[in-house]
Amino acid sequence: MILQKQLRLPAMRRGFHLITSHVLQEIPELGQVRAGLLHVFLQHTSASLCINENADPTVRHDFEQFFTRAVPENAPYFRHNSEGPDDMPAHLKAAMLGSSVSIPVTNGRLALGTWQGIYLGEHRDHGGRRSLVLTLIGE
Repeated sequence: MILQKQLRLPAMRRGFHLITSHVLQEIPELGQVRAGLLHVFLQHTSASLCINENADPTVRHDFEQFFTRAVPENAPYFRHNSEGPDDMPAHLKAAMLGSSVSIPVTNGRLALGTWQGIYLGEHRDHGGRRSLVLTLIGE
């Protein structure tokens, strides 16, 4: 089986958001896959995807605090700022974290660890709705 769908997420505020449930809701066919792989690709350059701790919300807060300090807005060496002071920092954060994740599928379920979830890192103040391409490959 090879299945590909596009998922349009609702607009989210700046920060890190668990989107695992959005992804699972979009691909009920996952339940038919004995062994396979789900690839999730984000079609944007100012947001990111990653897999991390899904239980304690302070993790999401700490992620945002770290990346805000690591890539500050209004740095005097940034030239790319035509869309505002969060523009270039958003691209750098996205480059650091990446635009895709791949997750094994085992017996109709994502083979995530007990405390793992899929995160969208929204790095803009007003990033808008984000689009994902979900590709499920399996048997």
